Amino acid sequence: MTKSSSRSGSTFSLQVQKKIKDILARTARTQAELDAILSKFKPTVIQKEASQVLEYLFSKFHTVVRQLQERQRDRDPFFVNDEYDVQDLLHGLLRLYFEDVRPEEYCPSYAGTKPRIDFFLKRQGIAIEAKMTSENNRKKKVREDLILDKEYYSKKEGVKTLYCMVYDPEEWITNPRGFEDDLYEKSEKFQARVFIVPRKA
Repeated sequence: MTKSSSRSGSTFSLQVQKKIKDILARTARTQAELDAILSKFKPTVIQKEASQVLEYLFSKFHTVVRQLQERQRDRDPFFVNDEYDVQDLLHGLLRLYFEDVRPEEYCPSYAGTKPRIDFFLKRQGIAIEAKMTSENNRKKKVREDLILDKEYYSKKEGVKTLYCMVYDPEEWITNPRGFEDDLYEKSEKFQARVFIVPRKA
């Protein structure tokens, strides 16, 4: 003869069931509050075109330079004195947004020289040239260099676009918009754009 072990209803009393529901509700509320707090510290990933990122970096370059000159606790300021300083700082900024930044990529020989691209974003097919104006490197010299650069880069395999950032803190280039427009180039296979930094209002 077998004994029946079945029970009607729930294993837990109504009082215990109520306590379990209360605990689950509090846990859900706590989790929601934690998610809301942590979301403030999560990095926001914004998918942008490489061109938008570069234009943003160029537009902020002079602001970064000025900030580096105003260091805390009487530390020596970082000065951007020449083209090499410009290239080093831009290289660091590019690393914030692009994983594969290749400095000093060689181009095919041109006019008896073997020029080098300052930076090459291979995945995006973008070459980047960084220059700085000075008393000895004024508008005419920079223009001549950039015209040659366009010839160089248009012949390098994998380069679809050339971005030239000209850092002009002393405003040696009197008509930056006209300068940029004159050197702009766009064809089916190659595009070149020039940005004078900082931009005048």
